[in-house]
Amino acid sequence: MTDNSSSRPDPVDDASVPGATPPAAPPVDETEGKSNTRKRAFLILGVVVLLGLIAWGVHAIFFAGDVQETDDAYVAGDIVAITSREPATVLAIHADNTEGVKAGDPLIDLDPAQSDVSLAQAGAELARAVRSVRSNFSAVDEGKAAVAQAQAELAKARNDLGRRQRAAADGAVSGEEVAHARDAVTTANAALQLAQSRLAQARTSVQGASVETNPAVLAAIARYRTAAISRGHMHLTAPVDGVIAQRSVQLGQQVAPGTPLMAVVPLDKVWIDANFRETQLRNIRIGQPATVTADVYGDDAVYHGHVIGLGAGTGNAFALLPPQNASGNWIKIVQRLPVRIALNPKELREHPLRIGMSVMAEVDVTDRSGPLLAQPASGGFQSKQSDALGAGVEADIQRIIAANRGTGR
Repeated sequence: MTDNSSSRPDPVDDASVPGATPPAAPPVDETEGKSNTRKRAFLILGVVVLLGLIAWGVHAIFFAGDVQETDDAYVAGDIVAITSREPATVLAIHADNTEGVKAGDPLIDLDPAQSDVSLAQAGAELARAVRSVRSNFSAVDEGKAAVAQAQAELAKARNDLGRRQRAAADGAVSGEEVAHARDAVTTANAALQLAQSRLAQARTSVQGASVETNPAVLAAIARYRTAAISRGHMHLTAPVDGVIAQRSVQLGQQVAPGTPLMAVVPLDKVWIDANFRETQLRNIRIGQPATVTADVYGDDAVYHGHVIGLGAGTGNAFALLPPQNASGNWIKIVQRLPVRIALNPKELREHPLRIGMSVMAEVDVTDRSGPLLAQPASGGFQSKQSDALGAGVEADIQRIIAANRGTGR
């Protein structure tokens, strides 16, 4: 039997053969490399998140109590209503919604026809009062003359009585004539007392006053000024600088006193009403600094201000229908209190705000030395004297008086 294994050739090492190609290396697993990269990325992300949580926890523990913030905050401001004070018809409208006006700019003209008639009537009454006072002064002069005449008559009657009494003693005059002379003295004395009484009565209407300061003339002057004020109300002007809003008046409209015609909103004096929860008010004080961001500008505009006051009650307390928690079922609800924040006027001019806009308010409560309660009123609202009584009205009054008083007093 033949051994076949001895006839097989011996295996040859390819590497020992010159020019032979070495066997290829096993391929690298790419999936395993990508998995390692993802693990490292998740590990780094986890470290970053952990560090962020640690930082947030430190801030919450040590610094969270130094700032109170709320997004329940809105822009507030004055809305100056323009109303009619006299019944009249609208003749002209000089400003419309969204337009800016300055204090003193014309807004609305009303029909002055009725007011002109009333002013003319008041002028006639003033002239009549001046003439009446002049007549009273003349009555005083007349009373003085009557008293002088009565005194002369009394003196004459007394002289006649004296002569007749002497003549009666000599038997030259009868007793009847003496009696008549005595009656004449009594009559003259009564006439003197009557004249003096009339003089006193005449003096009561003019004594201690000139024509201009006489009560009757002063009353007529007051009526003239009242008519002039009504005439001045026919021309409505802007009381403050601002923007026109809520115009409801139309040309030809008959308006009544108190009818709202339009409003002027001074946008350079707006403030923020931030409604903080009552649990946030513990450390809020007047004077603390605040920062405000508006939704309209986002982080592009940051307003700086300070707390100027806290509301006197919650919104529910001043609601039209306040809650009655003493009756029925009751659920406790955390209330909010408005905190007023004043803003920097320069920042308001650079980024104007409108009333009612939403804002985010933050108050730094680190400094708690400020007062908790409201400060005394500063008198920030100053009344403007009516411009209806100008120099022209007073000049007209003096002209009417001069034209009717004549000469003398």
